[in-house]
Amino acid sequence: MYKYMVRRLFQLIPVLLGITFLSFAMMRAAGSDAVTEMYGEKGAVSQEIIDAKRAELGLDRPFAEQYFSWLFGMLRGDMGTSYVSGRDVFDTFASKLPATLFLTVLSILTTVIVSIPLGIVAAVNHDRVIDYILRFISFIGNSMPGFFAALLLLQLLSIRLKLLPVISDGTSLKSAVMPALTLAISMSAKYMRQVRAAVLEELNKDYVTGARARGVKNSIILRKSVLRTAMLTIITLLALSVGSLLGGTAIIESIFMWDGVGKLAVDAITMRDYPLIQAYVVWMAIIYVMVNLITDLLYHAFDPRIRQGNLQA
Repeated sequence: MYKYMVRRLFQLIPVLLGITFLSFAMMRAAGSDAVTEMYGEKGAVSQEIIDAKRAELGLDRPFAEQYFSWLFGMLRGDMGTSYVSGRDVFDTFASKLPATLFLTVLSILTTVIVSIPLGIVAAVNHDRVIDYILRFISFIGNSMPGFFAALLLLQLLSIRLKLLPVISDGTSLKSAVMPALTLAISMSAKYMRQVRAAVLEELNKDYVTGARARGVKNSIILRKSVLRTAMLTIITLLALSVGSLLGGTAIIESIFMWDGVGKLAVDAITMRDYPLIQAYVVWMAIIYVMVNLITDLLYHAFDPRIRQGNLQA
């Protein structure tokens, strides 16, 4: 297990370096920068001032020099200073990350509570009325864009019923309900179908037929055999949820004015605040690959077939 983990960690290093290089290159290829955003529409600002500010921020240097200067600084723990606010980038990012993590955990818990039981119910009642109803609901939820679901929840829970605030007033549980529900709607719909498919596949296998022939109750088969075998699929879904949520909450955070790293990234992109954008990309990439690494290790621990394959390789 230890050797496998070390090998996987070394395999992630070029992935992270590639992500940093591509994101850095795409930001510079956008044709604008923070100085242009700050002074571009102010006719009274002379070109000399703009050039001096760009030189102060190091934006006049060659691309390779900018990239390696930033990369070596990041490896030393220095992620730079925000071009717009002048604050330390790491401190700014760290102050916003707990809000996004809180929203992510709440969304995943909601998804698990909704999708796994409903997926099991749909699989157990295969091709019955309740199965068709749940599949139809999941189809609607999966096809509904996140911003549209957000608007519907705002209209229902905030404007009509007046149960929740329209705009988040901090990182309280009450303010997190609507953005968490918005994120959980599409995820629950998608994962309910996948849990249904995984459980249904196990129910159709020979060992389940044999257990039923021996008189074992369906509830015992489901709880002790089917769900345990389908756990790998469920673990994968949860891991993908963490990665996709951490990287995909930007629009939802902006709609509800949730003060997390997603909204921070949107504001940084608007202002071409390169250090903040790079911090967001790098840390999201690190979190995403670490989640995938943990998933691989869980696969390695739970599935003996994977361990045997690694030993043979």
